[in-house]
Amino acid sequence: MQHARSLVHTSTQPIRWGDMDAVGHVNNTVYFRYMEQARIEWLISVRADWESHKGFGPVIVNASCTFLVPLVYPGEVEVRMYVGDPGRTSIGSFYDLLMGGKKYAEGAAKIVWIDLATGRSAPLPDVVTAPLRAATAKPVERSVPLTDLD
Repeated sequence: MQHARSLVHTSTQPIRWGDMDAVGHVNNTVYFRYMEQARIEWLISVRADWESHKGFGPVIVNASCTFLVPLVYPGEVEVRMYVGDPGRTSIGSFYDLLMGGKKYAEGAAKIVWIDLATGRSAPLPDVVTAPLRAATAKPVERSVPLTDLD
């Protein structure tokens, strides 16, 4: 099943020798790091930096990854980040991890904006929602099909 999501960021990251585990492929925990790096790059690109929003920031309340094919060193992983419609305090983010145009994994994470002092959810700042509203007004189909797990 295909879902329309808005592509908001693409990140190319090197696969490092240290990303590998004893089995000879990229360790499962590292996939979450690749997604995290793409997410942080995107937040910085929309100027959702923590300095300008003192006391507020993003947290991840859940994250998942479906491993389709093992990534191995050497190489570069391309992480495509998509988002759905923003809610009042949260946004769903979705990821395709590719190498050489082939999808190796897909993931998701729910981003919630919080008041860092109280730990309670807070409205997403305009610097996050404005580009999202513009992006979600023109959804794109994922260029790489999802698995039947989605």
